[in-house]
Amino acid sequence: MKKIALAAALSLAATTAFAGGAKVAVMTPAAVVAPVKSSSSNGGLLIPLLLLLVLAAAASNS
Repeated sequence: MKKIALAAALSLAATTAFAGGAKVAVMTPAAVVAPVKSSSSNGGLLIPLLLLLVLAAAASNS
C-alpha cells in the first residue's frame, strides 16, 4: 500500500512539472526565389542610341 501511495504522489508531482504543456515548434517557410526574366532587348543601350540619333539629326539640319 505504501508503494502505491508513493507512486501516486510521485506521478502527481511529475505532472505539475509539465503543467504548461509542450511548446509547439514554429517553422518558418522557406524563401521562394523567383527566377529573373531577362529581356531580349537591352534597355540600357536603347536610350543612348536614341539620343545619338536625335543629336545627329539636329546636326544635319544646321
